[in-house]
Amino acid sequence: MTQTATRGKTVLVTGGAGFIGSHLCERMLAEGHRVICLDNFQTGRRRTIAKLVDTPNFTLIEADIIRLPAISGPVDRIYNMACAASPPLYQADPVHTLMTNIVGVNNLLMLAAEKGARFLQASTSEVYGDPLVHPQSEDYWGNVNCTGPRACYDEGKRSAETLCFEYLRARRVDTRVARLFNTYGAHMRPDDGRIVSNLICQALMNEPLTIYGSGQQTRSFCYVSDLVDGLVALMEYQVNPETPINLGNPGEFTIIELADMVREMVPGTPELTFMPLPVDDPQRRRPDIRRAKELLGWSPRIQLRAGLEKTMEWFRAELPAVASQTTARISSSRP
Repeated sequence: MTQTATRGKTVLVTGGAGFIGSHLCERMLAEGHRVICLDNFQTGRRRTIAKLVDTPNFTLIEADIIRLPAISGPVDRIYNMACAASPPLYQADPVHTLMTNIVGVNNLLMLAAEKGARFLQASTSEVYGDPLVHPQSEDYWGNVNCTGPRACYDEGKRSAETLCFEYLRARRVDTRVARLFNTYGAHMRPDDGRIVSNLICQALMNEPLTIYGSGQQTRSFCYVSDLVDGLVALMEYQVNPETPINLGNPGEFTIIELADMVREMVPGTPELTFMPLPVDDPQRRRPDIRRAKELLGWSPRIQLRAGLEKTMEWFRAELPAVASQTTARISSSRP
């Protein structure tokens, strides 16, 4: 399944200090490519790429794609991962979020046209909104509130997809669009507001797990290494698929089921606490990945419980103040 670019290419990863972007940087370096990591550090973190900064073939540019600086030299591949991806972060500056996905993406597409680079846009399952079709296939047009509080992200990503396909139809850039479903794993920010990081951090800090709404809404969770495999496979697929491709794990879990798994992994975690459901929060979400399987030979391999264990290990290191008390609590609860 896994396809890789010819060794020695120059790869630009925008949002490269972020959660998924940092994993892409590591993957590209491991495959022998030259990596340019561009990030404005609005949500990305320097510590995430600290071990890469002094690595040969790695260049860090601190900049915003809305005001994209000149990039000298050749660029063969552009992975655009630049945009806050969790509601609390993208709603903190909604105009910037929207412009990142319109002005910023157009800037990158013009750069790709100038350099003759292949371009991959990280889109999102949010383009389906609160879906009326389940599971969601790439042919579904979605159910998005274009004036709601999530619209800066949802409509921004939809606009970015439009730009990509207009450049492709005009034969200006070889563009590929991946629609990412909920992704989790190492390098997540403890404060990013996503459900997996929220629940794990609350459990490790011995706090009640916060559930929004009834907890019966569903999500599909893809471990980050599986997601990166899919992104690379899509980028290096020889023939442009000329369609968005869903990348996600089709396993579907309620938020209550996810919380129960976390509580099992951290015995002694306090009871759940329930809060109102945010506006326009989707009730069900599960990707139809038949297209990714057929075209790319890709499907995720890491099951949710195994992925959560890996992610829990990461957060224990990220939250050293609670690591010792958590370890003691787990040890005392074992038979």
